[in-house]
Amino acid sequence: MDIELNGQPHRAAEDQSVQDLIEQLDLVHQALAVAVNREVLSRSMWPQRRLQANDRVDLVRPIGGG
Repeated sequence: MDIELNGQPHRAAEDQSVQDLIEQLDLVHQALAVAVNREVLSRSMWPQRRLQANDRVDLVRPIGGG
């Protein structure tokens, strides 16, 4: 199925969870904020939230600096 990942088209497996996507992208041990369709998800919700066709997923990693 097709989703949008950080503004770009992305193929995702049927019944894939947000956690599965994070693992697939090798970002498991990264500090991340995740939003699906502009709804921010707590890390505890990642395994439960199943992706649907045309979902808009935004992954944001904090950047240090000043």
